[in-house]
Amino acid sequence: MTANEPLIPKHGGYRKLLSFQVAQMVYDVTVRFCDRYIDKRSRTHDQMVQAARSGVQNIAEGSQASGTSNKTELKLTNVARASLEELRLDYEDFLRQGGLPIWDRNDHRRQELIDRRCATADEVAQWVKEVHDRGLHGQSGQKQPPNPATLPELAANAALVLLAVACSLLDRQLAAQAKAFETEGGFTERLYRVRSQNRASRPPSTRSTKSTPSTND
Repeated sequence: MTANEPLIPKHGGYRKLLSFQVAQMVYDVTVRFCDRYIDKRSRTHDQMVQAARSGVQNIAEGSQASGTSNKTELKLTNVARASLEELRLDYEDFLRQGGLPIWDRNDHRRQELIDRRCATADEVAQWVKEVHDRGLHGQSGQKQPPNPATLPELAANAALVLLAVACSLLDRQLAAQAKAFETEGGFTERLYRVRSQNRASRPPSTRSTKSTPSTND
């Protein structure tokens, strides 16, 4: 607690969160993926797009709500994490049902994409095209002739790599938010601290004898 703790601390700023940036890129990638590889009339198309959108929106809403409710921030961040987990399962189902491989953790392309540090869906698409064109379609890295049939595999697995990054970031974000809520409390506790500070800073003659806030606050 600081000597002049604000009642409503700085909040929002979600656009600077790495979790938001990656989730937003996942959303853009998912819209493109679904439009290209999923029947637009199918329920799966809408579910995947909405799950990706939910991840982005709930990170933003949670960040904005943090000014007056740490509990709401924690809840909405958890909803974002759950939405992205749902989306991850959809991508895995797409690959499994199509008889396409899901890259394991040791696949060199996973780290290659992470190291690329793509910032937009266009950059992810460019990476997918480069990998496809050079014919690196196996974990061994041996060259094979380019095959258009591998594009869905590359695109879906690229999305899974980005989702893994986003989920990892949100797991850490949730842990930090839970710790802050545990140690600092929420808005009610902050309100009490600010009121106590204000009473302590007033001259003795003007202080109220009341030492705790009303339960109705």
